[in-house]
Amino acid sequence: MKAAVFHGPNQPLKVEEVPTPRPGRGEILVKVAACGVCHTDMHYIDHGVPTFMKPPMILGHEASGTVAELGEGVTNWKMDDQVLLPAVLTCGVCPSCRAGRENICDDMKMFGNHINGSYAEYVVSPAKDAIAIPVGVPLIEGSIIADAVSTPFHAVVNRANIKPGDWVAAFGCGGVGINVVQVAAAVGASVIAIDLMPEKLEIAKKFGALETINPAELPDGRIDKAIRKLIGDGVDVAFESIGNPKTIVAAYNTVKKGGTCVVIGYTHLKAEIPVAKTMFFEQSLIGSLGCRPVDYPRIVEMVRIGKLNVKDLVTGRFGLDQVNEAFDLLRSNDPGTLRSVIVP
Repeated sequence: MKAAVFHGPNQPLKVEEVPTPRPGRGEILVKVAACGVCHTDMHYIDHGVPTFMKPPMILGHEASGTVAELGEGVTNWKMDDQVLLPAVLTCGVCPSCRAGRENICDDMKMFGNHINGSYAEYVVSPAKDAIAIPVGVPLIEGSIIADAVSTPFHAVVNRANIKPGDWVAAFGCGGVGINVVQVAAAVGASVIAIDLMPEKLEIAKKFGALETINPAELPDGRIDKAIRKLIGDGVDVAFESIGNPKTIVAAYNTVKKGGTCVVIGYTHLKAEIPVAKTMFFEQSLIGSLGCRPVDYPRIVEMVRIGKLNVKDLVTGRFGLDQVNEAFDLLRSNDPGTLRSVIVP
């Protein structure tokens, strides 16, 4: 089969012929329909973030496809079934999994990190982890449910427990942040989208943002003041999807007394949070990682019935031979790009 192979940081992926994997007991072979292009992959390629599996290996963790082969003992799938593959595989037996928090599994395995991923024509997955994609959910665009949609869903619904009527500030309107906007609006929140690009703010309105703020247009740069001018108080919950210490602090400063700031974006740098304010105003700063397996069917159903839109999220399709062009587009920070997918 053809695959885009990662040989190490600071070099392009190489499209090569590699052996087609075979499913073992309890596994399925999936013919990849599409795999999303994510900043996480770019961290490995451009920034030297190490993968658990040593290169050469295959990246890609947002995949959908069809069942092409059944491993021994697999009875819950049949040939040609359409499936979504979660970004992270869980063990199901560790204390975190047993407590219903599989997204922070003690022995998690991530496609394109611990094991070969889906920038390839075929990928092997445990049969227990695949999610059915029903009629009504587009197979190619549905691939991004695996991370770009599910990660914000977990942050909004499980970590922040957003309720109808809550005011939400969404910092960053990229591939993940735009789905904070979309999911929060879908569950009844009033959303304020914050981004430096006017084009992204216009897109955020289409995905449910009630108000928008461009910090570059504020005389003093004070997003918290701008929000209080809009709604008279801070927000119930602020989400930071960028992974920048400055925007984490800015997001934290927008929450009202008793409010919560949820950090979704990754950074290895430190952010200075006023602990006295956290204590005195009973504010919370929490993290959010990935999504629990139990939530994927709920997200898929929301897409099927039209509560969530994935078709308009996919703004670029690239063949496997164009994988490096897809990453160049991601690097360009093009304001019209939300999520690109590789279609092998």
